[in-house]
Amino acid sequence: MIIVIECIILCALFTIMVYIMSRNPIKTLYNYPPKIQERVKSLSEYKDKIPTKNDKILAKSLVSIFIIIIISLILRYINGYTTFKEGFGYGLLIWTIVNIYDALVIDICWFCQSKKFVFKGTEDMTKEYHNYWFHIRESLKGELIALIICSLVGLIIQFIL
Repeated sequence: MIIVIECIILCALFTIMVYIMSRNPIKTLYNYPPKIQERVKSLSEYKDKIPTKNDKILAKSLVSIFIIIIISLILRYINGYTTFKEGFGYGLLIWTIVNIYDALVIDICWFCQSKKFVFKGTEDMTKEYHNYWFHIRESLKGELIALIICSLVGLIIQFIL
């Protein structure tokens, strides 16, 4: 039962984070399909507002560190896990559930359908905004990243916390 509660809370927090980021979508440009990224980069309106690839790497690194810390603390101090196997396995399970929620609910049902995420000057790119396969592929990449992050969670739980 605790996994259900944890996943609901994490999905809610993730939804809040996406909502906050949606207020300034240019900061999340690299989460858009490539053709939309290219068009936005070519528009003079966004010229000085587009984050660099280094900004993207830094942001994703900081988020990864934050996720590692949060999942480690939850699994150690709420769930009481103390071994690598428990930390890795349960962390991967939580990650996968939130990742599926992200792909299906946040990306496909919300992002792909909402005009709030459409950049001015790209309104004609409906097909790209509805590129569900892009979001599924990104979700699969997220699962590969999960193997690294959850391995670190398992190591932190076993050796540090």
